[in-house]
Amino acid sequence: MQKVAVSSQSQQVSQQVLRQLLQCFADLGLTPLVHVELEGVYETASAKHSLDFARVNQSLLDLGINGALKTEFWHQQWEYVSLFNGQSPLKEAQDLASAMQLLPTIMRRFGASNVLLKPVAWAADKGRYVPGSGAIFSTDTRSVHIPNAIQMNVSVADNTGSNLIPHSNLGEWIQHHLLTNSFHCCLLFLPEEDAFKRLSLRSDYGLDAELSSPFMLSGGHQGSIALYKKVGKHNQPMGQEPLFYGANNQVLSYSHNWQKTARVEHRVGATSSAYDPYLNMIFILLNVLQAIQSWQRKDELPPAFSSRAFPPSLHDSQKSDGSVVSGALALFSQQKWFAQQVDYYCQQAFYGQFESVGTWLQTQFLRRYSPKLIT
Repeated sequence: MQKVAVSSQSQQVSQQVLRQLLQCFADLGLTPLVHVELEGVYETASAKHSLDFARVNQSLLDLGINGALKTEFWHQQWEYVSLFNGQSPLKEAQDLASAMQLLPTIMRRFGASNVLLKPVAWAADKGRYVPGSGAIFSTDTRSVHIPNAIQMNVSVADNTGSNLIPHSNLGEWIQHHLLTNSFHCCLLFLPEEDAFKRLSLRSDYGLDAELSSPFMLSGGHQGSIALYKKVGKHNQPMGQEPLFYGANNQVLSYSHNWQKTARVEHRVGATSSAYDPYLNMIFILLNVLQAIQSWQRKDELPPAFSSRAFPPSLHDSQKSDGSVVSGALALFSQQKWFAQQVDYYCQQAFYGQFESVGTWLQTQFLRRYSPKLIT
């Protein structure tokens, strides 16, 4: 990928589009709630050094970023998780953009020697599971390539603040539209070549037992675009909270407020310096607005979605029979949905500035890869 700096104008226009989309929700008496998770890996100068997570998180707080860093499963993998402070999707995108820009510097200040914001941290850990165990490490110390994801958790509240996902078909419609539109728009959340290699880690490197990361465009409650109601992606009860404690602070029983945590999770995005938080938030909100229209028109479940593979690369490839498989760049450049939906909701706010603000945003994004791609 050719490294092209994101223009300040592009960021300003994207943020104005987000403001306009949020006004569309307000006009409907609804509030979209979007919370992000960002994974990465850090390195230290030696085993004696460690990352001071508390001081990193204090720095994020001091900067007004609604997020916190925590450890992830793999060695020296971290996860930035947005905090539920009532921030709008626009503020959420701004916080993610700031976190992606500032976290490497902050983390190096408090113990890391290097910080990786990449789809795959190659050979970043060692150890394989005992076959069939799902959690017990064997004596096999072969390298593990760690996938890093950006996930978007989506729900919608009514004018009383109640989550609409548990008590309606809106969650199913949000999932349906995200499944329908994510294939041709996958360049937005799979923005570099290693993002596609991340999708094939489980099969290409024998890591199916160790990794649960998605690799297909699929739904249900365990797919790459998952709907969580009563159970989550590991079939665990959702909304589980301690209810009674015994001696030594041992939890004796739990409550299960799954209605509070019911949501759609777009799980397939890849951590990358090329990931644009604003365009991805626009993509999410456009799908939610479409889903609301479908839900209000039809008192029924959406049609079933058949799982499909993502394109194998950014670029077109040729099969052995001579047929061409379109890559993510071609798919996004040829689709019209993104620009048309942006214009449908936002063009009036840009009257006299752009003939089509949606087309302008799409073109500016493609120019980050190569000006030659734009005709």
